[in-house]
Amino acid sequence: MSELLPEQIELEKKLRLLERLKDRLADREEEIADLQEQLERFEARYTMEVGRLYAEQDELDAQIAEEELKLVPDDEEIKKRVEELRRLAEESAARLKAAEEAEQEKWEPTPEARKAYHDLARMIHPDLAIDDIEKERRHGLMAELNEAYTSGDQLKLNKLAANLRIGPEAVPGDTIGDQLVRAVRRLYQVKRRFQELYLEKENIISSELFELFQKCEAESAEGRDLLKHMAERAKTHIKKTERRLINLRNVTAAQEEHVKTTYGLDIEEFRK
Repeated sequence: MSELLPEQIELEKKLRLLERLKDRLADREEEIADLQEQLERFEARYTMEVGRLYAEQDELDAQIAEEELKLVPDDEEIKKRVEELRRLAEESAARLKAAEEAEQEKWEPTPEARKAYHDLARMIHPDLAIDDIEKERRHGLMAELNEAYTSGDQLKLNKLAANLRIGPEAVPGDTIGDQLVRAVRRLYQVKRRFQELYLEKENIISSELFELFQKCEAESAEGRDLLKHMAERAKTHIKKTERRLINLRNVTAAQEEHVKTTYGLDIEEFRK
């Protein structure tokens, strides 16, 4: 039995390490994907049940401030408050609209995205694999590429392109040296992906959305629906605000009528 060359020994070590890391990486990828999916579903529910009510409340608050300003048009503090509340209302409406459009939006790929997709597809196509293991890996890459393309994730397309430039796919040949270089590059990619997943998870768990999600989960474990409670509380506040707005409009209308009857002036014309 011939003795293995040093590079063959090193290659086998690297391949064994890759196999161990592959399973761990798959578990980590699945964990992050599940967490992101949970948050996406939660965010959609929050927008539908609570977010739209908060946007409605912001609009009512702005309208109330505008009515108050009609009663005391020279009050600088109220003017500033009107500007601030109107800005908040517009921002809330814009966020709600963006969330609704994102649910319905159909992505149209740009010429750059199409070119990136076709270039990458040619580079990693499974038919170019030299063995079954490589073919399976390329199928995984193609699935990832297709997902990024169909979802309109240009950043992911760019990232895939950058990875492939320094990845094992860029190394041709089937000598021991070629295989060793590819193994080294795969290990580098796997270790870098572990770091990326760590940062992704840190960003997720430090977000306000995740904090609210955790609170809702804790309440749900106790048999309570926090989002439903938040929505009911928002609806109650909206009703109170609507009544206040109606009262203010009645006061404004009465003031306008009094000035018109007493002095023959139309206040609304001055406001314009």
